[in-house]
Amino acid sequence: MTIHERQRARIGALIACAWPLLAHADHEPKLPADCTRPGARTEAGKPVCASNMDKVIVRGGRPTSLPLHIPTTIESISGAQVENRINATDSEDALKYFPSLNVRKRSIGDYDHAVLASRASGTGNSARSLVYADGILLSNLLGNGATFTPRWGMVTPEEIERVDVLYGPFSAAYPGGSVGAVVDYQTRMPDKFEAHVKLSAFSQRFKLYASDDRYGGRQGSASVGDRVGAWSWWADVSRLDNAGQPLTFANKLVASGVAGSAGLPVTGALPGKNPSGRDWLIIGAGTQSDTVQDHAKLKLAYDVSPTLRASYTLGWWHNDTVRGNASYLRSALDGSPVYRGDADGFINIDGRRYSLAASDLAPTRAGLEHLMQGFSLKRHGRGEWNWEVAASSYDYRRDGVRTPSVYVADGGRPYSGGAGTLTDMAGSGWTTLALKGVWRPNLDHVVEMGAQSDRADLRTRISSTGDWIGGAAAATISAFTGSTRLTSLYLQDSLRPAADWKATLGARAEKWQAFDGSLANAARAAAGEALRFGERSETSVSPKAALSYGGVDDWTFKTSLGRAVRNPTAAELFQGAIVDNAIVNSDPALRAEKSWTGELTAERSRDDETMRATLFGERTRDALYSQPLTATVNTVQNIERIRTHGVELAYQKERIWLPGLALQASLTYADSVITANRRLPASVGKHQPRVPLWRANALASYHVGQHWTTSLGVRYSGKQFSALDNSDTVADTYMGVSDYLVADVRLRYRHDKHWSAAIGIDNLNNATYWAFHPYPQRTFIAELRWEQ
Repeated sequence: MTIHERQRARIGALIACAWPLLAHADHEPKLPADCTRPGARTEAGKPVCASNMDKVIVRGGRPTSLPLHIPTTIESISGAQVENRINATDSEDALKYFPSLNVRKRSIGDYDHAVLASRASGTGNSARSLVYADGILLSNLLGNGATFTPRWGMVTPEEIERVDVLYGPFSAAYPGGSVGAVVDYQTRMPDKFEAHVKLSAFSQRFKLYASDDRYGGRQGSASVGDRVGAWSWWADVSRLDNAGQPLTFANKLVASGVAGSAGLPVTGALPGKNPSGRDWLIIGAGTQSDTVQDHAKLKLAYDVSPTLRASYTLGWWHNDTVRGNASYLRSALDGSPVYRGDADGFINIDGRRYSLAASDLAPTRAGLEHLMQGFSLKRHGRGEWNWEVAASSYDYRRDGVRTPSVYVADGGRPYSGGAGTLTDMAGSGWTTLALKGVWRPNLDHVVEMGAQSDRADLRTRISSTGDWIGGAAAATISAFTGSTRLTSLYLQDSLRPAADWKATLGARAEKWQAFDGSLANAARAAAGEALRFGERSETSVSPKAALSYGGVDDWTFKTSLGRAVRNPTAAELFQGAIVDNAIVNSDPALRAEKSWTGELTAERSRDDETMRATLFGERTRDALYSQPLTATVNTVQNIERIRTHGVELAYQKERIWLPGLALQASLTYADSVITANRRLPASVGKHQPRVPLWRANALASYHVGQHWTTSLGVRYSGKQFSALDNSDTVADTYMGVSDYLVADVRLRYRHDKHWSAAIGIDNLNNATYWAFHPYPQRTFIAELRWEQ
């Protein structure tokens, strides 16, 4: 077979794999979960869509919504691979070994800090990536940062059928948040009756500072689904009950102490250095989360005709969390734990007086209930035209966090009552509406078009309460609200100008609006007279282009270029304080981030082996970061320019050295530097926060016969910083960001087609590492699964 014959065979195999994306009915072949590149293989080691095959093997599975026909970098994992190879307690664990990706998951069930980082975006930039599940937006674009993480809890690991990741803003179908990555979860929708039950337990011994205890929990899930005639349905429920390790540590700078004998004398404070190298004392642990999460989902699908399907998804997520604390301080008088100072609020450590406020060791309680809905009507025939109408909503039905403002100890229990504050975000949420069309005049030509409208509504009210544990909201302390809307049109044309070439050109036009912004302090709220922010409206156009050449044996060369405009979120815009009846500490002229991102890739696919080298670069203007506005106030402002360039190497082989032995590995170098920032000149020439210079991971799995599967994974991240001026040079401490090297292992036994069990260890080497908070230490995991 000549080179061109092999190329034509590869193209034919890829077309056969990708065709169901646009022409899918349940009685027709569907895209296999391993069919994102030539040479992919199933869990059993059988080749799927391999370039040298005369016959293409296609197995059941839901197609990704990502544009596989665009010649750019897309990585994937199937649900079967997750089940066999990864200790997955949360849906984000499926991304654990993807090239260049990192999820800052601090504990099992972490719902408010698990930010996704990508090549040129750190774990403080949640709005620079997009996460979807079955086409429904899970990314929380109400804000940008640690507390606006994707709603991972709306997907359980057991319902994952496949996960695909598009690296960069190279598809016109996605808004500016795609600048980092687009993650697409496809979940199960059965073709016949099936049922699943999974029980798991986990435990870690955590030792840090003066904390030394065992933390753990349990998890259970059940799901059932079927197809009857034109109807398909799926129901899934799960519960997580977990106690995580302490995440915060109360501290006092030594320099803040006043020499003398005043204050309650205490012992137990631990000396150390903060990230800036200043001496401090660690006096207690906090944010030890006892979390109970419930999840339920119902999915319905009805085939109106062989080419027209209506789908509906209802998701419910409920969370109750108590975040406790433990003082390290002991009274020098009687040895009892100390949570507050003397009558004047002071303690004395080694002859120096320090204040000890009620907030220093305060616990919190959170109660959340969120509701997600999605509807789509999709034509998926084999004709020239296909289309889809899709809508979704995400609603904060209940979202409250309670914190004490005074210290009350009833019966010796610290913080057992008393006044406090209630932060309520009920009424916040987002909606999406999309109209999509696809015209395919022939197998070598695809034209996509669409119109989209995305709206985000932020509602936050902070109130006082007489009982911080369960009391009703009383007087409003502060309130801020605001909404944003993004209306978009896109057009994208993919074609093959010649047998070995593929090209894509596209553009996205957007109109962004910010409106209904208001801010109130206690006096304004009592009078019902909130101050209003001015309305804003901006337009932008983001072009996209990609080109590939496959005329060299087993090799494909690709290049992509795209512009992304990431508009300010409601939380970034509608901030500040009220002074003399005017809004201050806010930037009314906050500009959108504008990024040009490009990549150049060489990829070789041969049988079951794939190797890829990608050079990537990004230039961002007006990056959105919190930085000093005054000597004492930080607020979100624009950084004029950030430049990133790097290289990403990825390797995957399903049979290496031994039958059943598979390996995937990646290495990323990213040099991301702030090149202009007039608001903080000391940051110029410094590394962008939370983007390490080096990242690497590897995952080896070994199938032994028909019953046993074992895997060993390694994850590495190099040195990085949190401060814009990189002044946080002490990494291995609370609030620091450290490098790390951790290993994970898993052993799974499948008894028969119904029963299986697995045991695993995350962080096998028991590394202590930080991303402001400490990550989990060595964690043992056990699973028992039954399926029909």
